[in-house]
Amino acid sequence: MQKKKVVVAMSGGVDSSVAAALLKQEGYDVTGVSMQLLPEESSFEEARHCAELLEFSHRVLDLRKPFQELVVSNFASQYRAGRTPNPCIRCNAHVKFGLLLEEAIQNDADFIATGHYARIENDRQGKRSRYLLKRGIDARKDQSYFLYTLTQFQLKHILLPVGDRTKDEVREIAARHGLPVSQRPESQEICFIAGNNYRTFFQKQGMASPPGTITDRTGKMLGQHSGVTHYTIGQRRGLGIAGTEPYYVIRISPELNQIVVGRKREAFFRTLAAVDVNWIAEPVTKAEQIHAKIRSLHTAAPADLFPLGPRSVRLTFHTPQWAITPGQAVVFYRGDLVLGGGTIEDAE
Repeated sequence: MQKKKVVVAMSGGVDSSVAAALLKQEGYDVTGVSMQLLPEESSFEEARHCAELLEFSHRVLDLRKPFQELVVSNFASQYRAGRTPNPCIRCNAHVKFGLLLEEAIQNDADFIATGHYARIENDRQGKRSRYLLKRGIDARKDQSYFLYTLTQFQLKHILLPVGDRTKDEVREIAARHGLPVSQRPESQEICFIAGNNYRTFFQKQGMASPPGTITDRTGKMLGQHSGVTHYTIGQRRGLGIAGTEPYYVIRISPELNQIVVGRKREAFFRTLAAVDVNWIAEPVTKAEQIHAKIRSLHTAAPADLFPLGPRSVRLTFHTPQWAITPGQAVVFYRGDLVLGGGTIEDAE
């Protein structure tokens, strides 16, 4: 029987390297591909070295131009509009599981694979089947939040080998295979913002955001801000406002060049509207109690979901949630099952 071909997206980290090792061990015909996304050159030496140790080929795919257009420019324009986007979700949707998958299939691959901590299952019901996305077994590492945009076609062609393992198990597997990345630390920064310096990033993007006013909910002026691109909902630092209690950003109004602040209790929200909803499981068509995450590190909280149309919903949380932020993703869960998710439009 001919081996199934799989392209493994290799960053040089332990998760994608172990994903490749597991697939090679299972008998797949593995090719490692590292995506060149940033303007500066990268040798991807660690990924290449792991491929050599595991005895499969490795190559670099230049995706710098589409990454700039689809992810980086979008990130900058969303910040200019007073929103806080998640570039990793957009990269997954358009680059990793978009362009890379397209290129892999054109080169006769059956699947692409990544080191994401999530699980894909095929739910067969008679002649019908639907691919489902579930949380990773390791609750501390679960990355299903970042994958809610996946389509049925994409899910059919994706393998997630580490999703049913813990991070500790993944590091042990890497050590057993003699992979030098077994103890490599993880990066928590956005890959295209060096040193997590947003101010420098926006300057390079030609986005010199002008100063403006900081007000409270009533419109009373409390101070000056240094540019709306430097703020996000829930932010406390850098406001420069004295008071008996600290102030937090509760609204950003780029059209007025205004930052609205309030006390901590005013930064909790109960209801949100979400648009551009993608359903992975069968679409929810009537009100249902679910759990929802409003950011990647947020603990999923109980909420009532009300469909407003095929691609828009309203959520009302049972208890107010901290700093619900327009532009971020909200992802809906029923137990371990990812129902779908969308982009937060506003909150109240």
